Amino acid sequence: MGKHVVTGNTTHRFRNTTLLSISRVDAPRVVTSDELDERLADTYQRVGLRAGLLERLAGIRERRWWPDGFSFVDGAATAAAKAISESGVDPADIGLMVNTSVSRRYLEPATAVAVHDAVGLPTSCQNFDVTNACLGFVNGIEIAAAMIDAGLVDYALVVDGEDAREVQEATVRRLSSPDVTAKDVLAQFATLTLGSGAAAMVLGRADKHPEGHRVVASVSRAGTEHHELCVGDNDLMRTDLKGLLDAGLQLSEDLWTDAAEEFDWAQGMDRYVVHQVSQVHTDALCTRLGIDPSRVPRTFPDRGNIGPVSVPFTLAGEVGTLDGGDRVLLMGIGSGLNASCLEIAW
Repeated sequence: MGKHVVTGNTTHRFRNTTLLSISRVDAPRVVTSDELDERLADTYQRVGLRAGLLERLAGIRERRWWPDGFSFVDGAATAAAKAISESGVDPADIGLMVNTSVSRRYLEPATAVAVHDAVGLPTSCQNFDVTNACLGFVNGIEIAAAMIDAGLVDYALVVDGEDAREVQEATVRRLSSPDVTAKDVLAQFATLTLGSGAAAMVLGRADKHPEGHRVVASVSRAGTEHHELCVGDNDLMRTDLKGLLDAGLQLSEDLWTDAAEEFDWAQGMDRYVVHQVSQVHTDALCTRLGIDPSRVPRTFPDRGNIGPVSVPFTLAGEVGTLDGGDRVLLMGIGSGLNASCLEIAW
């Protein structure tokens, strides 16, 4: 097979889609980085690593886990019910539900069906999963907006629930083995930065809801030659930390540079809601793209990297600080690699 030779962005402009509500749900159990360090203290000492990397390097003090007996599907359904209630939309009128979770219990059926059932959505509501690593929720918005613009549905729900507990418990057990090396710890380090949480968004027709927040446009770019830099499942995630950072920054810069021909995103936004990875990633992205760090809200210090939930979760926390006329840019990058920016006119 030949290698990719054509470069450039994909650009979509949306005509008639508006954001009606966005909600988030916290997983209640707080797990501190000190707690994880303590569980791995013997391993750190044996392989010659210093404890405190999670907070010192990644800037993550704590993350959340769901309690026993409460799943990421329950979290997603709770966020969905909250978003629907706040939107004022009759659930019977929702024609599309897109679940974008990385977390999943089975290969089939889709996680979407469990969320659809838990929320009590109508039989007329089409539902399916869209999985694209940490970029999934942004892709879900794009798909929903395209269907609303096309007149296929009047209202859409995008939802996501993530659970970091299973893979983090497995990782701590594995890294406690006496034959583990410093290389093993660093390769699995990113797993310990993950968090749990849920978020949901209701979208509708702008011509019916002038009070909403317009979905303006999105730009995406693929760098799939980097698809082996971060690979994970429910038991193990291995990451080339430096390789992923370098490739992600370059892909983001390439997207940003080409998008500048059509969009004034570098200086024109009131809020940049970026995917929450770590202190290092966020600082480096702001520097690389020339973004004012004071306009970049951060949830990773006490929530960690909640995967696709990170962007909507962070946006939901900013709703009370946004005014009509503000411009918001959602910025995501997902393992694979794929990057996207999506503008919302508040």
